[in-house]
Amino acid sequence: MNQNKRQAYWRANTALIRNLLLVWALVSVGCSILLVQPLNNLRLGGLPVGFWMAQQGSIFIFVVLIFVYAVQMDKLDRQYGIKRRGK
Repeated sequence: MNQNKRQAYWRANTALIRNLLLVWALVSVGCSILLVQPLNNLRLGGLPVGFWMAQQGSIFIFVVLIFVYAVQMDKLDRQYGIKRRGK
């Protein structure tokens, strides 16, 4: 892989990481801290949604983002012709 292609791949990789962490931060801070009072008016499984987001929601979103990252990196690897060992 030439230097320009390697830099483009790394730039795309870091942009993906940045965007996913931004989503996680916005959900964690936004739903768990900033919007907790309005979300507490809604109920999920008998608990206020704001409480649920503070306790479980940000962790759930993080796990979902891990799967999104894996799928997107697989696409990125194919786009740039990266072959993994064992395949």
